Amino acid sequence: MVAGLVEGLIELGHSVTLYAPGESTSGGVVRAHYPRAVWPPDPLRELVQAATSIWDILDRREVDVVHAHCPSAVAFAPLVPLPMVYTVHHARDEGVCDLLRAVGPGRLTTVAISHRQRLLLGDLHAEVIHHGLAPEHYPLGRGEGRYAAFLGRFAREKGVAQALDAAARARVPIRLAGRAHPVDADYFCDEVSDKLERPGVRWLGEVGLEGKVQLLGGAAATLFPAAWEEPFGLVMLESMLCGTPVIAYGHGSVPEVVEEGVTGFLVDSVDAMADRLSQLVTGRSPFDRERCRSVTVARFGRSRMVSAYAELYRLLVARPVLAAHAP
Repeated sequence: MVAGLVEGLIELGHSVTLYAPGESTSGGVVRAHYPRAVWPPDPLRELVQAATSIWDILDRREVDVVHAHCPSAVAFAPLVPLPMVYTVHHARDEGVCDLLRAVGPGRLTTVAISHRQRLLLGDLHAEVIHHGLAPEHYPLGRGEGRYAAFLGRFAREKGVAQALDAAARARVPIRLAGRAHPVDADYFCDEVSDKLERPGVRWLGEVGLEGKVQLLGGAAATLFPAAWEEPFGLVMLESMLCGTPVIAYGHGSVPEVVEEGVTGFLVDSVDAMADRLSQLVTGRSPFDRERCRSVTVARFGRSRMVSAYAELYRLLVARPVLAAHAP
């Protein structure tokens, strides 16, 4: 999402400096404190990254707007005499909410990535800007593989075990891309690993963009049984841009992203997911893949997201900024 935003802003004629690990690629200038990314996130390293980025911005005095994507940067908002935007990329976190209240709306503009996420922020005001992706990176697929796809972290909240069960009950092969992070090791061992040994299951490991496009474009459907308040879910967009319907539980942002019968289907159980998957694979439920892609491009194309952020920046630059607090 950040890469697409940077690319889109540059195409509109803006100058963008990206503060990110040194291995990052961007059409703009990349300034890095750490040479490589670290995953899972390390809170202290994230704080160092945020601090060094803010100090560099203040030293250079050539920036109109600061757009933060990690909560650590929010703590520095009172020190920055510039409009600052923070996009919330995660589920509600009480600690982050306390930080947002402490900083105050006069010094920071918060952006939620779905209306459901905005609702869950409660008393905290936030603009809503849905994510968007560049359609040209996700060509239309034909679903010729007649299998189900799963793409994402092998975590309880992502529902990978339910996806495996739904495919098994539908008697449809499934291909999965992703892995378990250390924090999810027990869940993986207890509920996922044995199911990966079932007939018809193919585990691809982690894949890049080309691998994702092949996986999603060849699938009859992408299974998205998220068991939490999903803030957005870019996997759904990636699938829908490939013309592949998403079969998903209706938690979090999912009802905002998936249009019933047009870009996917909402279900409420493993059995319902299996039934819908079987209908798609056998042709009992015809699906227009070209319409799925065109509707997704119109609603969630990168240009729409970039334009929304650019307009927000413009409005903020035109307003007076509260004086920064002295360190």
